[in-house]
Amino acid sequence: MKNIYDYSLEQLTEYFALIKQKPFRAKQVFSWLYQKDAQSFEDMSDLSKDLRNQLNEEFTLDVLKIKEKQVSRDGTIKYLFELLDGSLIESVLMIHDYGRSLCVTSQVGCNMKCTFCASGLLNKQRNLTAGEIVAQIIKVQEDVGQRISHVVVMGTGEPFDNYDNVMNFVRIINHPHGLAIGARHITISTCGLIDGINKYSESVAEEQQILSPFRDGTDENAKNSTLGTKIVSNEAHYFYPFSINPSAYKEFVALEVTDGYTEDDYLNFKRTALVAATSFSTNAKEGCQNEFALFVETKSDTYLPNLSEYISFEKTDVNKIKIECNMLNELEDVLNIEIYYNPETTVLESNLPKAKIYNLITKKEV
Repeated sequence: MKNIYDYSLEQLTEYFALIKQKPFRAKQVFSWLYQKDAQSFEDMSDLSKDLRNQLNEEFTLDVLKIKEKQVSRDGTIKYLFELLDGSLIESVLMIHDYGRSLCVTSQVGCNMKCTFCASGLLNKQRNLTAGEIVAQIIKVQEDVGQRISHVVVMGTGEPFDNYDNVMNFVRIINHPHGLAIGARHITISTCGLIDGINKYSESVAEEQQILSPFRDGTDENAKNSTLGTKIVSNEAHYFYPFSINPSAYKEFVALEVTDGYTEDDYLNFKRTALVAATSFSTNAKEGCQNEFALFVETKSDTYLPNLSEYISFEKTDVNKIKIECNMLNELEDVLNIEIYYNPETTVLESNLPKAKIYNLITKKEV
């Protein structure tokens, strides 16, 4: 049986079209799930009985159940949830003067092994679906009888190791017909995982030896010793997506850990990213350098998809990078676009007429 909370409004609209129902049915169901707190399809009284029966046969709302609950003296509530497959996850509800903040889990277990975090004691068993993350909010709201105003994806798991599901979760809870939790009230905590996407289709995997640090030329055995082998690419062109939301620092400001994310912080990030993103994410010792960067500044409550999906790379006599992203031309929330590339080695094709284009080496506008 399918989890109804896995479906965005757009996906529900597609589903209803497939079963020959009007598109507005999707908004009705979405409203019942997130605005009217329906606990069963029978509660959805403006749907026909036949449709309610069909939904009940195909979908479930009972995604998880509360197995244990611990309440501290300051009102904080720790939940242990059991999923349909028997997996156990935790969520924590925190009461603040500005609202109720829920810390949710994104994975069963975690592979990051951060020394300060107990999540890594259990290796990752699986990713949670978007609906299983959404259901944590739904179940807590049902339990306390009050709305959640802030969400922190800081429970078990590395959110960016479950990127697609976490982003779908954010879209659902941020949607005005969903839980309508503002973007500035949603925080995603990451240990710094960056997934590079290799756009070079001709990459060939090669095996290399990992040389021993004790290797020298005086002893034959030492000279030949290795620590094993590793797999690397003979040539690759990786695109690394980054996202910065200054509003995510709000809780750290409240804790007096930082004064917030400033304009100087952003300029330092840009300066560092232009020279270091590749060199710190590769096995290469030479011949490795950045060749392209795209910076998009938006209003604080705007979410963009992974823009590397709109960028292609081709290598002939020269490197060719092509950007096709009409969305950035159409969105009014986009404030500034900057493109950096090396015109000595790369040809750039872009359909972004408003973008400012700079030489990656000299930092001067082209």
